[in-house]
Amino acid sequence: MTTNIESPGRPTRRLPESAVPEGCPAWSGEKALLWARAQPPVWVPVRMRSLHLLALAMVGLTAGFWLANSRDVPPVLAALVPLHLVWTLARPEVLRVSGPVLTLVLAWYGGTHDLPILVGVLLVTAAWALAEFRMSARRTQRMWAVSAAEGVTAVVPEGVGPLRRGRFLIALGLVLAALGGAFVLVASGWDAPTDRREAVLAGWFTVGWGLTALASGRLARRRAAGLRGAPAPVLRVLVRDGANGDVEVFTADDVAALRPMFTVTAEEWYDDDDDEEDEEARLLKEKEMEALLDSLDAEEEAAQPGPLREAVLYGAPYDGGELVIVSAPEDVRDGTDEAPGDETEGDEAQGEGEPEAPEGAREPGSGGGSEDEEFVVESSMAPVRALSERAVRLRIAAEKARARRAALYADRRAAAADGLTERLASGAVRRWRAGWLDRAVCLVVVLWAALMVLTEVGGWRYVPGVLLGFIGVLLLPRMAAWRITADRDGLWFNGLRGVRHTEWDHLMTVRCEGSALKVDSRRFRFGSAWTAHAPRWARLERRFGLVHPYERTAAEITAMWQDPALRPTETSVERERGRALWPLGVVLGLVWVAALVLVP
Repeated sequence: MTTNIESPGRPTRRLPESAVPEGCPAWSGEKALLWARAQPPVWVPVRMRSLHLLALAMVGLTAGFWLANSRDVPPVLAALVPLHLVWTLARPEVLRVSGPVLTLVLAWYGGTHDLPILVGVLLVTAAWALAEFRMSARRTQRMWAVSAAEGVTAVVPEGVGPLRRGRFLIALGLVLAALGGAFVLVASGWDAPTDRREAVLAGWFTVGWGLTALASGRLARRRAAGLRGAPAPVLRVLVRDGANGDVEVFTADDVAALRPMFTVTAEEWYDDDDDEEDEEARLLKEKEMEALLDSLDAEEEAAQPGPLREAVLYGAPYDGGELVIVSAPEDVRDGTDEAPGDETEGDEAQGEGEPEAPEGAREPGSGGGSEDEEFVVESSMAPVRALSERAVRLRIAAEKARARRAALYADRRAAAADGLTERLASGAVRRWRAGWLDRAVCLVVVLWAALMVLTEVGGWRYVPGVLLGFIGVLLLPRMAAWRITADRDGLWFNGLRGVRHTEWDHLMTVRCEGSALKVDSRRFRFGSAWTAHAPRWARLERRFGLVHPYERTAAEITAMWQDPALRPTETSVERERGRALWPLGVVLGLVWVAALVLVP
């Protein structure tokens, strides 16, 4: 069960005994090993990513279009092909129904010697088998987790807050199902048979995706409600916040954080007592919190996991399950942050003969503990996802790659700061604007949209054409013609609706992180943060001694923001600040509409 993973060497944050239910067992040893062995094979897909779902959906839609056009399969049945692939990752339970139904559809509309249909039947059966492997592993994992709890159960603390799980998925599912149903009704009246079949199939697929999201939300909400409605099995573990924000859960004896067992996205509930707070003040607090998180993300240490903490799991952990986690806070104030296995300082702090993991426990308090004994209550906002040995190695490799990338960005940031005093000493008005890289990105986007939409024939092209055109009108003008002007009074930004302004003393965020340049103000009327995006390759930049334009812009603005002596001494005129970009958006929209209508 061990892997060659470098331990971060961080101390364990102790959980107060008042937060541990009486008799709560530690999840370790043979019990944890049996749970880890119950994971599905490495070739069974468990961890779902949005890109994987979109790729499977595109492949499935292509196959569904082929069935509808070449084998005259009704669109509502052909839509089962992409949905079957999506359900393989998102909802394997549904494959017990969709697998037999889709196999029957393929057999009914395909011939005995129809090779593509036979291949399709094999693929459907293979996906069905993968789902059964995954469901069997779920049942086994849950059985071993409940067995590890040794019959000890407890009611979740009151600090878990109201039930919020699944609300977003339920709302999203209803919207998608309604949009898909409306699209089916509209597309059913189209004249061209091919366009009508493909459009109706896409509509039914959207309905199915919406129902999938709705079912996922309802199922997650029911599982989360089950934790609150009755005493749940409890286990003592170790947790830490991963580099990507998920909570990594370790066995209770893995004090070196060698092998995470699973990950889960968890969120702490905060009681909002500031309902009477002014809206402007509330939004300002949100912007300041966002700036704080951005600054933390910009630090090199943000690529490293958080400190290891003692915790109690409420609920049996298994793939797809829901949990409540009661853990020690990351910011320990009482100094009890030594690791349980510390043989020097830990023994002195605890006294001779004190056990490493106290077995005595009490019922957890309500909410946040006492003033001296604090703990954090978090509830899962996404299903539990088990980690295989291969997944652990990939996560470690990704963390190391992020650290190397952060070092490259820091090196280029230092190069951009060279010679700032000489460049800014004139006191003249300074301007930064979109360059050839920004315009090249816009050109590539336009060519991609044209190849994707204009190569289609009939009325089918107007569906993605209108959507892509609307997005392009909103984004491309600023991407190709953005401008920042710095003068004595502050910074000026052009945009679609006009020019925005912020004074130097009101700046809150100026940073270039990766491929994004971001500037924000603490003033409410400034609106959302100003951002620009362009690709970059830090490794090539350092090899050839280049500095990305965004790094140079961020370095110069930051220097003027922090040192008033470097700011311009002149005031810019209106012409230098740029103009509203909406006329450019109108021109782009008209050109795109003409292309949709006139290009055969």
